[in-house]
Amino acid sequence: MGISLNPSTLLSGQGIDVSSLVQEALSESDGQLTNWQNEQSTLQTQASDLTSINSDLSNLATAVQALSDPLGPLTALAANSSDSSVLTATSTSSAQAGDHQIVVSNLATQGLVYTDDFSGGTSTSILPSGSSSGEIDLQIGGSSGTTQKIQITAGSNDTLTSLAQYINQQNWGVTASVVTDANGSRLALTSQATGSAGALAITSNNTSLTFNTPVGGENASLTVDGIPYSSATNTVTGAIPGVTLNLAQASPNETVQVSVGADTSQAEQAITNFVSAYNQVINDINQQFTVNSSTNQEGPLGSDSALRLLQSSLLSDVTYSVSGNSGLVNLASLGINMNDDGTLTVGSTPDGQTLDQVLSSNPSAFLNFFQNASNTGFANTLNSDLTNLTDPTLGVLNVDLAQNQSEQQDVSNSISNFQTQLASEQQSLTSEFDSVNASLQEYPLLLQQVTETLAALGSSSSSSTSSSPTLTSGL
Repeated sequence: MGISLNPSTLLSGQGIDVSSLVQEALSESDGQLTNWQNEQSTLQTQASDLTSINSDLSNLATAVQALSDPLGPLTALAANSSDSSVLTATSTSSAQAGDHQIVVSNLATQGLVYTDDFSGGTSTSILPSGSSSGEIDLQIGGSSGTTQKIQITAGSNDTLTSLAQYINQQNWGVTASVVTDANGSRLALTSQATGSAGALAITSNNTSLTFNTPVGGENASLTVDGIPYSSATNTVTGAIPGVTLNLAQASPNETVQVSVGADTSQAEQAITNFVSAYNQVINDINQQFTVNSSTNQEGPLGSDSALRLLQSSLLSDVTYSVSGNSGLVNLASLGINMNDDGTLTVGSTPDGQTLDQVLSSNPSAFLNFFQNASNTGFANTLNSDLTNLTDPTLGVLNVDLAQNQSEQQDVSNSISNFQTQLASEQQSLTSEFDSVNASLQEYPLLLQQVTETLAALGSSSSSSTSSSPTLTSGL
């Protein structure tokens, strides 16, 4: 389309709007620039969607790796107590499945020794009248332990309060406190350790305090599968390999069963994580291939063959099947069912069993379905495929993203080069139109000058004719 000008105003001296004419002249090039910009916007949207799906695919790979890990949640063991009020239990990966019978005869206790009420109160000297010093010998750890000789000095540590403060400063593993009630005040010494190492005894005392018979400082006593076991603490390790027993109370007439078996909660959570991550990827892909009823178009990646390949690969992987294995041959036999849109739902098996029931009834076959020594289980196979699909260089979506970035760069270069060309053309047109505009603006003055010049020439010619001599005949 050509540039439109109004002839009636061109010679009026107003000139032309150079900027508008330049933009009008360049407007025909805007179409190509717009096409490139639209293409760049589409590529950016596609890259964003590819990145999102690739991130979800990485999350799926992480969830599947957990299912294929020989030391992961599917092989985790849990220790359960038949009476948690007596004891609880936890297990590590080194534990072995099995049942154990435990009887807790007594708990490990702290050593305790305390005085009778001291009539003098908390601020009166505990030294006998007339004495300026004294000594209390405190044995810690039983007969084979150590004896601390507590020197009492008048005015320094000779009251219940000051003596308690003094003992607490020594770091002997003993806590001293002053207990006051309606009957008076007394000194109480408590070991910080349990068991025989915390046994306390007063072996010598020449103060006015009277100490009662020490109590506590005993080891926990229990039997594990009929075998006697003694522990200095109520946290017992070593009685059952890989299992820690946490003793809560003595119950010598009760046999508590500790069962070590598959940790169904960890296994079920790992499978739930897998299903959730898988569904996220499938839903993302389905969204790209769904036709929008308003635009009658698929998503930005609807024509992406790499995405089709990924979808096909994942759907093929989850239809994995084996033979035998006590009937646990595919996901459906575990209670994990495929929906019409390719997503998965944790429900029940064809015979009505839940995932938990399947796992509890046959943990070895359940584990073998997902992973085995030959790395041919469901999780082994899917993990291998996902490792390839998410490879930073060769992964199907990473290759797609690299190509997208390359195309974006090409379009960006085309836009940049075209804009440089337009800038040069704009400069050239502006210069040409400025020159034309200058001429048009000078036109009225030139026209006036020409008119004046012509008028002057006409006046000069007329004057010359009127002054010419007249000839007579004289006859």
